[in-house]
Amino acid sequence: MAMYEGMKTAQTAGAGSNRRRMIDLRSDTVTKPSAGMRRAMAEAEVGDDVYGEDPTVEALQSKAAALLGKEAGLFLPTGTQSNLVALMTHCQRGEEYIAGAGSHIFHDEAAGAAVLGSISPVGLPLDDKGALTLEAVAGAIKADDPHYAVSRLVCLENTCGGRVQDQDNLDAIADLAHARGLSVHMDGARLMNAAVVSDCPPADLVRKADTVSLCLSKGLGTPVGSVLCGPRDFISRALRARKILGGGMRQAGVLAACGLYALEHNIARMAEDHRRATRMAEGLAQFPALKVIHDPDHTNMLFVAPREEDHDALLTHLAKEGIVFGSQKPSIRLVTHLDITDEDVETIISTVGDYYARSRQNLAAAGS
Repeated sequence: MAMYEGMKTAQTAGAGSNRRRMIDLRSDTVTKPSAGMRRAMAEAEVGDDVYGEDPTVEALQSKAAALLGKEAGLFLPTGTQSNLVALMTHCQRGEEYIAGAGSHIFHDEAAGAAVLGSISPVGLPLDDKGALTLEAVAGAIKADDPHYAVSRLVCLENTCGGRVQDQDNLDAIADLAHARGLSVHMDGARLMNAAVVSDCPPADLVRKADTVSLCLSKGLGTPVGSVLCGPRDFISRALRARKILGGGMRQAGVLAACGLYALEHNIARMAEDHRRATRMAEGLAQFPALKVIHDPDHTNMLFVAPREEDHDALLTHLAKEGIVFGSQKPSIRLVTHLDITDEDVETIISTVGDYYARSRQNLAAAGS
């Protein structure tokens, strides 16, 4: 089952919960703005951003760019649009970008680059850590031949599947791309998770990427928004692509204020999400019928695979208790975030334990 189909199914299953508060682990996109973030929205100074007159948007763009070690930034409504604007600015019609076949920019953005940009995607296999290999990228870059599309861009992702990517490998791929005349774009939707786990300034993680898309509405906890960062002349050209795609907003400072608040308050606290994901993985691993995948390079994600005969029944049991997992098969992605507490984690572990205890009781009763 596809990732997003599983998320939608889970939402329906959890709708009838009798709990006062739903514990939702489908994604870190389900967070609600905190009280402090809502105050920042209410107090934001605004102007018309299409005219470049919204001071809060300008402040967010500058802060994000500085954080990532780039010259300028551009605020966009979504991460998908941010990536697409990057692709349309880097590449012309008939050119191509190289990315992992399982990466978000290749697999989960509705083929926007091809549909709207006439840009050809080249998908390469990822290894078991979610990484492109140097050899695969080298083999995919096409010779300068009129029979072929022009290889223009390599797209990387960090984190990928919740895993922090190996920095030496990212740097080596970027060096190869630049040596062959290609640019490098980093989909940094969850880059701050990687920075926290690596105990490394985010600018160091993207030092060799020409452009970076940073999502604000995942672990950083804003209701909407991404920032595309890169060279100043690139961002000036990206502004036109944003306009083409309908991403120009007016008094957008009320949204940008959330991003500023998140960058000031919600980066270091991601360590709590990572700690809770590790605790949940340890707790769930005690149930032999449930396979748990969570390695040291995982951040706020873990994956669990119930037995086929348990899958739907387990999710139904959890939903009745107000706990929402995705319903992907065979492995379910669980994502911790700022709305998940230590108490929630223990509730999840004990509720899963209740399911397996009842299953054992039912089997014993059937055999007696």
